[in-house]
Amino acid sequence: MDGNFKAEHLHAVNPGDEVSLMDGRGFMVGDALYKEHLAVAQDTMQRWECNNHRAVNQANASHQRLEATGIGGCACARHGCFVPHAMVDFQKGERQMNMDYALCQALKINANGIRRVLTFYDVNCQYHKRLRDRIADSPIMEIPKEMKIIPGIGLWHVHGHQDSCYVRYASNFIKGAGRIDGEIMETLWAPLNIISPAARGMGTPHCKECLDYQMNDCNFMKMIRMSKSLCKKYNKAVRGTADSKLAFEMLDETADPVKVREWEAQERAAHQRPRRDPTAMDIYEVQLQKAPTRKQQEIRLLAEQGQRPGPIRQRGAATWLAEGLTIEEAQVTLQMAIRRLGGRPTDTQQLRIARGRDILQRDIDRWRQAGLAFLGDSIGDAPGDGEECNMDLDLIMLEEGSDAGIENQPSSYHPEMTVIPLPSNLGRDTCTAIGIDDLVKQELILRQGQANDALQNIRVHLADKAVIFRKTVRVAKSQATSTRAWAQVHSVDRAVSIQASIYSQCCKQLCKLGANDTLLRRYQALVKEQLKEIPRADWLNEFYRVHWLRAKALKDRWVEEMLLVRHEMDWTCNFFLHKAVEWKRLGTVAKEDNKQGSMAYAGRQEKIYESLLEEARQAFHRMKA
Repeated sequence: MDGNFKAEHLHAVNPGDEVSLMDGRGFMVGDALYKEHLAVAQDTMQRWECNNHRAVNQANASHQRLEATGIGGCACARHGCFVPHAMVDFQKGERQMNMDYALCQALKINANGIRRVLTFYDVNCQYHKRLRDRIADSPIMEIPKEMKIIPGIGLWHVHGHQDSCYVRYASNFIKGAGRIDGEIMETLWAPLNIISPAARGMGTPHCKECLDYQMNDCNFMKMIRMSKSLCKKYNKAVRGTADSKLAFEMLDETADPVKVREWEAQERAAHQRPRRDPTAMDIYEVQLQKAPTRKQQEIRLLAEQGQRPGPIRQRGAATWLAEGLTIEEAQVTLQMAIRRLGGRPTDTQQLRIARGRDILQRDIDRWRQAGLAFLGDSIGDAPGDGEECNMDLDLIMLEEGSDAGIENQPSSYHPEMTVIPLPSNLGRDTCTAIGIDDLVKQELILRQGQANDALQNIRVHLADKAVIFRKTVRVAKSQATSTRAWAQVHSVDRAVSIQASIYSQCCKQLCKLGANDTLLRRYQALVKEQLKEIPRADWLNEFYRVHWLRAKALKDRWVEEMLLVRHEMDWTCNFFLHKAVEWKRLGTVAKEDNKQGSMAYAGRQEKIYESLLEEARQAFHRMKA
């Protein structure tokens, strides 16, 4: 399922003069029943629990001077054939009521006896939640109650969702899906958009019939090329099945047999649970609780500030503090870059340093200006004589920063040395004096998230370094290749050094904020463990579990793909044979009625399908051999 906003259509000049020749007999739905559905359907606004993709659809909701802002519908997820009578037009962007009607119409085509349907849609994680309720409330739409609809998201779009959507809706983990990407509709819009500009100003019936003919031609071209397409799929399935089986067997041999039985039980339980609960597929994701990131801590603080009453000027303090931490990280990065260049940088390097300092100084100035709402006002509200408390913040910051080894140089020339007015740089006593104790607690929480981010980045960079050594350095066959490989290693080393410096500075600031020794020792133990590349037992077990389950899922999907392609080869031959017999029968009827033209046309069609049948049989036989 997908929408296309290139196929716009203008309002007709004289709608009363328009006559439809094949209303509802092609791929576009019938006009009367569709308008009746839109008149009674309600456009409900549900709360989005995933990334807000509605903004993309609303950007295409402008309907000024347009009768239709686009079209949408359904196609076969395996071969990309448009489904008859399942294409609708949009009036105000891609709304659920439009796609609901298209889906219900698609599920009426040759659906007798089908009890399990797999649908792919860009926003299926939200669209599918209340699908049954919307259909039950409609007097026009209907889906059999015994039909189970399994939602999926295309492998390209799913990465624009939350991380949890990948294992819950990607086709890699859906039993019976085979090896499909769920994005084939995107390839169908390209040939359809060739005629879309020309059909934009046509009459409504004429526009729909042009789209019908184009979609029909697209399906016909896919049909006559089906044998070549299936041969390519069969070749990929053979290689994919062999490779995935070998990879899984190698992983299975090294795994603990007791753990393997436990993982198999988890997989069976996940696939047996109803698809109404997509969280069952979370077994394919790491289950260990991850340390909260700085962004998560910021969101939590903002949520807490919004729920409880407090000074309005401090409700955005978490974001302001987080931006200050980002500026500190930029300062560390610039300092290390300057230190790496040495005492004699080239003209180009000096220009880059100057540009970096200008950008950093601009960010600091903007951040200081925003901080007046949190620090400047607080100083004025502090108890005691206002002039006495209205101290020079820069002097305080330089005194606090001198203990950390920061050089006291003018900020206009060395912004990377500037100590910005964060509560940790001001000191707890100063923060208490000026009445910003609440900011101290918030920065403490954000610093913990910053430390977690630094540890995670160190872990990722060390993994990258291991891969570079194995895949690039060790296999280098020439001096040039080896030089480039070691350049990559040194680049990763610099990234690790930057993250280690950020973590070290974070620990010092945590001490200034009053973090206890237990918290600091835990962080220091974690970073030593990561730098020495000592894996923990729980991480190792989780690593094997996730990789074993995903390798098995990949192997199972390739096995299903092989099975489906073999059946599709037989179905293709049966279809061509059926059409040849059907045209032969029609030729006999035309001969009895003495219709020479119809008899000649039927004979030609019979020969076409017999040729397609013979070509498919030979191609499939050669491929299987």
